[in-house]
Amino acid sequence: MSSIDFSQFLLPDKLRDEFPILSQLVRGQPLVYLDNAATTQKPQVVIDAITSHYREANANVHRGLYYLSERATSAYEEARQVIANYLNCSSNKEIIFTRSATEGINLLANCLTQKLSKGDRILLTEMEHHSNLVPWQLAAQQKQLILDFVPVLPEQGTLDLDAFEKLLSREPKIFSVTHISNGLGTVNPIEKLVSRARSLGITTIVDASQSAGHKPINVQQIACDFLVFSGHKMCGPSGIGILYGRQNLLEQMDPWQGGGEMISKVTLETSTWAEIPHKFEAGTPNIEGAIGLAAAVKFLKKIDLQRISYHDQTLAKLAAQELREIPQVKIFGPLHQQHPPEYAGILSFSIKGMHAHDVVALADRKGIALRAGHHCNQPLMRRLGAASTARASFYLYNTPNEVNKLVQTIHWIIKNYLE
Repeated sequence: MSSIDFSQFLLPDKLRDEFPILSQLVRGQPLVYLDNAATTQKPQVVIDAITSHYREANANVHRGLYYLSERATSAYEEARQVIANYLNCSSNKEIIFTRSATEGINLLANCLTQKLSKGDRILLTEMEHHSNLVPWQLAAQQKQLILDFVPVLPEQGTLDLDAFEKLLSREPKIFSVTHISNGLGTVNPIEKLVSRARSLGITTIVDASQSAGHKPINVQQIACDFLVFSGHKMCGPSGIGILYGRQNLLEQMDPWQGGGEMISKVTLETSTWAEIPHKFEAGTPNIEGAIGLAAAVKFLKKIDLQRISYHDQTLAKLAAQELREIPQVKIFGPLHQQHPPEYAGILSFSIKGMHAHDVVALADRKGIALRAGHHCNQPLMRRLGAASTARASFYLYNTPNEVNKLVQTIHWIIKNYLE
């Protein structure tokens, strides 16, 4: 293995004890869960927060004038404040609960493009997840808008910043970009990109799905107009996401969905809207999801996001160092370099002569959970000249010993199924 000094790892192995699912055996082997970019496991405190709500305070929020409803409403709105503090928002009114980051981007694609005209441009990048691509395609088709894309430099796995500058000269109205690539682990210079776009009056959106639970996120420091992420990628439950928006911008926007909760006054002919954030939260919300996400945020803050980021990066670097020594393995993105630029705990690779699906299926025999495919990044995969990759993504409960097992398993696959 590598010469990295394991004693410098800041997160102890005992953190695994907080996650009940990790104690099980898979196909007779200890579970090694390395699919954290797709979804993360849930600590006991999150499970307890959700079950406690169902046992003790299950009721609808906001409208009830009885004890259970008041208790549920208090917990739901407290969760909003927890998230606002987590992101360093100016006000908890800037936090909208959604089903996911995907729904948040769909909301923005629908609302922000209402005021655009035929021929207006939207700027994206070639490394966007389909969730930050398809909604804009649909909006562009409906409004006859033009989509431009910042290219990815295939060898480096980073954005072409010279091309970015040239594309800004086309005067896009909206710029939407991922903070961390889920396919490459590339960490984009988000503050620089946002600052440059906003200096030209461009509305900026950050997809923080891969960063919100892995490193500190300060929306005032990033200075973006909007930001989205999903709870299930940061120890929270599924079906809950966050849309952050500057208060003045949210107040100017019309709602996306209509129904209960989001109205002020309704007649048979017309309606007026509730104040933000409720204007964008039509219908009964995912109350338990918000409560569970707040519990996850408190859990992560207690550990410290800087420590989590260091841990993730170090495990990915350790794995990359070992896999680079295997001739049959190709690494995509920054970690293919010995001294990579900024990167996250995501390692995409392939074994020459073997489909990524086969690699992952064989790794599963050893109890290792990887991800295979295009990772909802089909345009990026085509840019890289790859049909698919295998992906190992690390989180706070992964250990150096699990990296060792991953590397040993790759050697085992090559020896027994390739040579």
